[in-house]
Amino acid sequence: MLEVEVKAKLFSENVREKLLQLGASFVKKEKQIDIYFNHPCREFGSRDEALRIRKIKGCIYLTYKGPKIDEKTKTREEIEVKVEGDEGEVHLLLKKLGFTPLQKIVKEREFYNWQNLKVCVDRVEGLGNFLEIEGKGLEDREKIFKLLDKLNIPLSSLTRDSYLEIIMKGEKE
Repeated sequence: MLEVEVKAKLFSENVREKLLQLGASFVKKEKQIDIYFNHPCREFGSRDEALRIRKIKGCIYLTYKGPKIDEKTKTREEIEVKVEGDEGEVHLLLKKLGFTPLQKIVKEREFYNWQNLKVCVDRVEGLGNFLEIEGKGLEDREKIFKLLDKLNIPLSSLTRDSYLEIIMKGEKE
């Protein structure tokens, strides 16, 4: 599945109010714990790929993210599967296959829906606040940039880096 996404560092807390004023609906809030892994035979970072385990309220998801394919957004292939069992079993399986844990990222995420776009306001431990806007296909790119404009978020605050990449570069809150 193709994921079309932009991410911006937030320097103001009023984005939630603006989203609601624009007609966005609040969906839910949850804590997400992500653990990223190194591949035993190839360097994910140099290939712009990622493999992670995400834990949300006791549910486990295994996700592969492919290389970014767009210069302005974080558009990339994403394959995510819900995994039965517990986090420890998934870690053990990956360890047996030669994968090693790389980084843990913890965030509080608020979900909003605006014109069929998924809008997330994230508080990432050690990194600060971010906005992510995600569409289902390339046809959503224009709508994503329209929302950024309505929220008064300058294009200069956008980053194509994942939270993992930001942490690996040593950027802090």
